[in-house]
Amino acid sequence: MEAVYYDKAVEMGSLVVSACFDRFLLSYADDRWVTLQRYESAFWVANAGNLMKLRRTTRRKRARPSIPGYAPPPRGFEVEHQQKIGLWGIKLPSADASIIRRTLSFLAEYPSGLEGGYEDPKHAEKRAAFWSQIKPAHFGVKIASKTRLGLQLIITVGTIIGRLSSSPLGRWLLLTFPAICTFGLFKKNGPTAAEVAGGSFKMWFVGHGFSDASRVSGEPDMEVVTRIKGPEIGYVTTPIILIQCALILLKQRGDLPNGGVFPPGIVFGPTDLQSRLQKNGISFEVISKSAISA
Repeated sequence: MEAVYYDKAVEMGSLVVSACFDRFLLSYADDRWVTLQRYESAFWVANAGNLMKLRRTTRRKRARPSIPGYAPPPRGFEVEHQQKIGLWGIKLPSADASIIRRTLSFLAEYPSGLEGGYEDPKHAEKRAAFWSQIKPAHFGVKIASKTRLGLQLIITVGTIIGRLSSSPLGRWLLLTFPAICTFGLFKKNGPTAAEVAGGSFKMWFVGHGFSDASRVSGEPDMEVVTRIKGPEIGYVTTPIILIQCALILLKQRGDLPNGGVFPPGIVFGPTDLQSRLQKNGISFEVISKSAISA
C-alpha cells in the first residue's frame, strides 16, 4: 500500500491507514474455532519468501530507528516458555513486526510525530509530548498456549498449512477438508451466537529494558509485562477497533496528517483511541515491573 499509493495519497490529500487490525490468526488460541475466511488468510505463508522479496524491492526507503543496547539474537522458531505468565510460545510469521518497524521508522524521521493538516495547537503540544515518551524497541510476535501439548498442536497445524498451501492440490484439500487437516481447529461453518458471546482474547507483552540510561551498554536489567484483553476477537473486537478508528478520522481529521499511507501507530498514537477502546470493553493492563536477576 505504502509503496504503490503513498505519493498519490499525498497529492490527493487522502489519508490511508494500512493494516489497522492484522490479528485474525490469533483468535483460535483462545476461542478454539476460526471461520473459513480467517483460515484462508493463513495460506499466505506459502508465499512468505516472495513477500519478503516484494517488500525489499518496493518499500520506500525510511530512516532506521536508533535502538539502545544490544539486539536480541534471532531465535527462529525456537519454543519459548514464559513462566511468569504461564505460556509456551513460538514465533508467529505475521505482519505485526513489520508494521511496528514501519511505525518506528516514521518516528525516526519525525520525532514529534506527524503534523496535522489543520492541527489544533493543543493537539500539537499533546502529540509532541506523547511521542517524546516513546522509545524504539526490537519487536517480535509469538503465538502461545498454556500447555506444551497445545503449542505442539498449533505447530503441527501450521506446518500442515504451510506445506499444503504451496500447491493447488494442497489448497483444495485444505479448503475441502479443513476440520480434518487441522484436527478440528478450523471449520467451515461460522460460530454460533453463544460461541461469539463466550469468546475472548488476550495479548501479552513482555518487554526487557534498562532502569537507567547509564546501563544501556550492558544487558537489560528490567522487565515489564503488560496485557491487552477483550471480547471475541473477530466478530466483536475487530469491529469495535475499526469503528473507533473511523470515528477519530471523522472527528479529528484536521489533527491528523493531510495525506499519505501510514501504519496505524504513527497516526492514532497521540489520539484518544486507547480510552475509546477501554470504554468499549478492551482493557490495557500493566501486570508487573521487576528487575531481571543476573
